[in-house]
Amino acid sequence: MTAFLAWTEHPPQDLDGPWVEARQIAPGLLALESTESLSAVYHALKWSLPDGSALIVVPVVEAPKSRGMATGTTRWLRERSRSAGQS
Repeated sequence: MTAFLAWTEHPPQDLDGPWVEARQIAPGLLALESTESLSAVYHALKWSLPDGSALIVVPVVEAPKSRGMATGTTRWLRERSRSAGQS
């Protein structure tokens, strides 16, 4: 399972997609967990947005430093980052 961060200028019209969990962690910023590829996650989000909307999606390789996100975001990302459990 891979965690992804996605930013878009418009909220998705729906959050149905190839992910196990999707959560909005700040305005325009989503955290997603999926067994699918980066491409599959990107395209599912792209198709849920108005045409021409800005979008970026990136896998979470290690838990990022952050503040001001929704409650529980840091823990959620740490538990799902690719480096979880590694020193």
